[in-house]
Amino acid sequence: MGCLDGQTALITGASMGIGEAIALALAKEGANLILISRSEDKLLEAQARIKEQASSVRTLIQAVNIQDAAAVDKAVEVAVAKFGQIDILVNNAGLALGAPARFWELPIATIDQMNGTNVAGVMYTTHSVLNRTMWPRKTGTILNAVYHANKASLEAFSNSLRMETAGSDIRVLVLRPGCVATHFHLQRVEYDKDAMDEFFYGYEPLVPEDLAEAVIFMVGRVGRTSIKALDCVPTAQRGLRGLIGSGMRGVQGSRITKTTKVKEK
Repeated sequence: MGCLDGQTALITGASMGIGEAIALALAKEGANLILISRSEDKLLEAQARIKEQASSVRTLIQAVNIQDAAAVDKAVEVAVAKFGQIDILVNNAGLALGAPARFWELPIATIDQMNGTNVAGVMYTTHSVLNRTMWPRKTGTILNAVYHANKASLEAFSNSLRMETAGSDIRVLVLRPGCVATHFHLQRVEYDKDAMDEFFYGYEPLVPEDLAEAVIFMVGRVGRTSIKALDCVPTAQRGLRGLIGSGMRGVQGSRITKTTKVKEK
C-alpha cells in the first residue's frame, strides 16, 4: 500500500520530463491521475508508460492549454465528474524561452507567452480546482513549482493563498527546483544541444526523478504537517550568481575543468 492510496492527483505539464516523473511517483504511491498537457499524443504515450509500472491506478488525460481559462475549468469539471474529487494539485507546467537574451531583449510576445503559462495558467488551474473540489470540502494539497523570474511570483501567490485558505485543511506548498536535465532547458536554448551542455558545464544537474521524490516527501506527509517550501538543487549548485555571471560555466565563480554530459530525456 502506498501513502496516497485512494487519492486523486492532477498534474499539469504531465506529458514528459518532470511532470511525467511526478505522475509516475504519485501512481506508485496509489494515487489516481489526471494528466494535463497540450499534446494529446504525448499524453497518451506518458499514460502508457505509467500504466506499465502502475497498472492498478485510474488515469484520465486532458489535452488542454492552461492559458485558456475556460478550457482548464472544463477539464477540471470533467475530472471531478469522473473521480469525485481532486485531492492533490501539482502545478508543474512551465515555460522558459529566449535564452540567453536578457529581459529587455525579449520580444513582448515571448514575455506574454511565458507569463500566460507560468503565472496565469497556474492561477486558472488553482482557481478551478479550489472552486470545484477543494474549497467545498475544505481539504486538499496544492503544490506550486517556483523558479525563474515570472515563476518566482508564484511564491507570493502561494503565501497569499495559504493565508486565504486559513480555517481549512488545504495545504499550499512550494517546491523550488534547481537545474534539471530535461526538455525544458533544451527548449529555452532553442534546441541547441551544445548550448544546453554549456548551461550545465562543470556540474551534474538533477534528473526528473529527483524532483518526483521531493514531491512525494511533501505531499505524502500526514494532514497535520505542511512542508511549506523545499529547495531541491544539484549539490554543486550553491547559487545562481556564480553560474550566471560566468556564462553558466563553473560553480561559485570557479571554473571546473571536466564537462558533465547531459543525458537525453
